[in-house]
Amino acid sequence: MAHILVIDDEKDICCLIERVLGRDGHTVTAKNSAAGLTASDLNQYDLLLLDVMMPGIDGFSFCYQIRRTVDCPILFLTAKTMEQDIVEGFAVGADDYIKKPFGIAELRARVAAHLRREGREHHQTITSGRFHFDLSARVLQIKISDTAFEEIPLTRSEYQICEYLVRNKGQVFSLEKILEETLGYDSESDVSAIRMHIKNIRSKFAKYSAYAECPISTVWGVGYKWQ
Repeated sequence: MAHILVIDDEKDICCLIERVLGRDGHTVTAKNSAAGLTASDLNQYDLLLLDVMMPGIDGFSFCYQIRRTVDCPILFLTAKTMEQDIVEGFAVGADDYIKKPFGIAELRARVAAHLRREGREHHQTITSGRFHFDLSARVLQIKISDTAFEEIPLTRSEYQICEYLVRNKGQVFSLEKILEETLGYDSESDVSAIRMHIKNIRSKFAKYSAYAECPISTVWGVGYKWQ
């Protein structure tokens, strides 16, 4: 079953959707605002139900912001049914519309249909500040302008270490734990290799210090973390 996110400032609608789709076995998370949500947060979901008319950032603007890095189906919940509104919604990346007020049967059917169709390859991503991970391509990029990214040339092992740390952002790990989770104890490397890899990663990140500081910090006597 799917993990579905509902973003709608009407609490009654959120409760209704949670109840209906929960009966179909889905895990439903409801939020009353899109404020503060990042692509990294959103990529844990299989489908988004997004209200168009919300205070703060509206659904169209939010969809446009996230669509480049969020691959799952996005269905708008809206009372705006004019053709120009529908066209705008598709233009910013929506997959479908559910018009308010909607029936329970229609909601279930549209959600089920999009989940069935969801056969596209997911280029899952994690974004942390200016750093952008493409988990499928195993590539780390840094944002150097509003529209441009540059790949940081990491080796396979360096990338594995960065991905492990960013997936567990804020947690401190010893050299032994990083070795176990990234290279494996059955590898020919030891903890000194991890120390050297992190030194090399920091050296490569230093070339981009004009855009962001190195996010890997040392916790003396303990290990390292992605902050």
